[in-house]
Amino acid sequence: MRPSPTLEMKIPACVDGAELSGCLACQEFLGLWEQDGVLTIYWQGSEVILRQALQEALAQLKATVPHTAIQVQRVKHQDWNAQWAASVRPLRLGRRIGIRPSWATMEMPDDGIELVIDPKQAFGTGHHATTHLLVEWLEDLGALTGCRVLDVGTGSGILSMVALRLGALSALGIDVDAVAIDCAKDYAVVNGFAKELVLRTCRIDELADESYEIIVANIDRKSLLAIAPEFSRMRSSATQLFLSGLLEDDESEIVDRFTSQGWTLQAIRKREGWIALQFRV
Repeated sequence: MRPSPTLEMKIPACVDGAELSGCLACQEFLGLWEQDGVLTIYWQGSEVILRQALQEALAQLKATVPHTAIQVQRVKHQDWNAQWAASVRPLRLGRRIGIRPSWATMEMPDDGIELVIDPKQAFGTGHHATTHLLVEWLEDLGALTGCRVLDVGTGSGILSMVALRLGALSALGIDVDAVAIDCAKDYAVVNGFAKELVLRTCRIDELADESYEIIVANIDRKSLLAIAPEFSRMRSSATQLFLSGLLEDDESEIVDRFTSQGWTLQAIRKREGWIALQFRV
């Protein structure tokens, strides 16, 4: 029997890659890679079914992609992993933070912070603009010595790991996707983290009341609006809250929602149409 073709589909990055991957998850879905404003999807099977699955996933995420913006080509099944790996390049974030796959090397400053993250099905490796914004913001805070960090929607765990490398006392990363947490746990082991990093599959409303000095959440607008009251349970008078996963058009709605919960907007950063917001109590 002839094996099913392996397809490579490219679309504009109009949605979060991890969210789209979760919607596409099935036996035919091989993985997804996001880079330079493009989502690359790998799929083994029918192009008709792939296009149908994509449209259903985008509808679920309330997004659309013009037909003319979708590119599909066949790739040799035995080569798709190599093609994926070849597309993954070392990445510099901020002044001294580097993320690289295990098969690559990169030059780092003497005080550099390096994380080894190999791309896995469904989860990014720090290339999205929202991740850049939050990593750079954490770096700009200076030493995080003694800080406890809550990372909501942790995905690959990058923000938690960066915070710990910057001196945080502990980090709790949570995500509703068990596969994301499994991947993050693997990355934690590879990078030498232990008890200071806890990764859990759960919702924020399942957490006990406890305050954190730093809270980061890189998730979508709809989710942030829904769980806004939960962040109030996790704060002290010194807590700083950093939100991203947001488009510029989301700013006023998010600011209104969180200021109604007792937060005060401190600053905003923008990149490639995406924003990150900093709040204090």
